[in-house]
Amino acid sequence: MEQEPVQQTFPEELADALVGVQRLVRRRLRAGLAVPRLRGAEVELLRLVRTRPGIGVSEAAGELHLAGNSVSTLVNQLVRDGYLIRETDPADRRAARLLLTEASEIRLRAWQQRRAALVGRHVARLDEADREALRAALPALRKLAVTLHEEVEES
Repeated sequence: MEQEPVQQTFPEELADALVGVQRLVRRRLRAGLAVPRLRGAEVELLRLVRTRPGIGVSEAAGELHLAGNSVSTLVNQLVRDGYLIRETDPADRRAARLLLTEASEIRLRAWQQRRAALVGRHVARLDEADREALRAALPALRKLAVTLHEEVEES
């Protein structure tokens, strides 16, 4: 006896759509890169340091919801590749403060421009009603991100 396909619920459909869009954007941005690609966690760390210059490794780990040793490994890699500067915290000589290099600023700016152009091209292909629906959904998606972040904070 054949089973009927399980219908996806709205939360599943939403999660699938968000993951699918993110995956496709990443793939399209990777195509044609002249420099070795940065992994998602590396880009997230660089973007965090850009918004919070001088952030410490353990605080960055908390913000990114990653283990401290994982972030330390990312930091070591990004310092070695010339994308991060690790300075000793004058208030606590055992702690490090993270700063972006000019190379990472240039790379992040280029990435943002390429991402905006890519998404902009595809949004422009949608009809006005779909573009407006996406625009109207942005505040709710931002609130969803906040609640997801808060749940992790509470755990």
